[in-house]
Amino acid sequence: MSRIFFLLYLLTISYICFAQNRKNTYTALLIQANYGVHMPAGDLANRFGSNFSIGGGADILTEKGNWILGVKGNNLFGKNVKEDVLASLRDRDGFIIGNNEAGSGNYALIVQRQRGLYLGGHIGKLIALSKKNTRSGIRLTLGAGLLQHKVRIQDESGVANQIAGAYIKGYDQLSNGLALEQFIGYQHIGLSRGFNFYAGFEFTQAFTNNRRNFNFATRTKDTIKRFDALLGFRLGWLIPIYIGEKGEDLIY
Repeated sequence: MSRIFFLLYLLTISYICFAQNRKNTYTALLIQANYGVHMPAGDLANRFGSNFSIGGGADILTEKGNWILGVKGNNLFGKNVKEDVLASLRDRDGFIIGNNEAGSGNYALIVQRQRGLYLGGHIGKLIALSKKNTRSGIRLTLGAGLLQHKVRIQDESGVANQIAGAYIKGYDQLSNGLALEQFIGYQHIGLSRGFNFYAGFEFTQAFTNNRRNFNFATRTKDTIKRFDALLGFRLGWLIPIYIGEKGEDLIY
């Protein structure tokens, strides 16, 4: 919930920033907050269902050529975990029995969720669709970075020592690796103070490995090379900070 409030806070700032400049062709620093929804593909689809992401970043949009150079970071989260990483702990009826002093013999209430992140940089170009406003048009970027994901395991009953402390690392399937990312969409930056945004389709391909030393489910170290992919849609809010001809900062 705090992330949503942070996103709304940035959106509010984009409306109330006080300075205006009707010439938006200067080199610009674009501060962004964004939200995305994705469907997994490849090996990732065997482990998780659809997921969401929220994050931020910054772009430099050049005065000449409308070239884009930027960085961003996103947190990934979802509720649909297809692969039961705790299957080896369940009894024949599918339950996990608590084994600490307070709850020994009781059924453990355990929730599994998807968690992850993407950190990376990108380059690209904005293709203007109008001579009147050259900062609005088709946005194309190519990026590379790190994609990481794991199963977040939460013992809400607090009775399962099997996954307490460091033991949880043997089950969470923490994986990460090099990721490539492509984006195609539309970007709008107004000629005066207003609503600035981008929206479009995002594609991610990652080459990941399990980073834990031991997998309790298989009783071995997981050395399988994974191909994880995400296909989705992302919407971002932009706060442009312009550097004028004489070097002064102009914000709208």
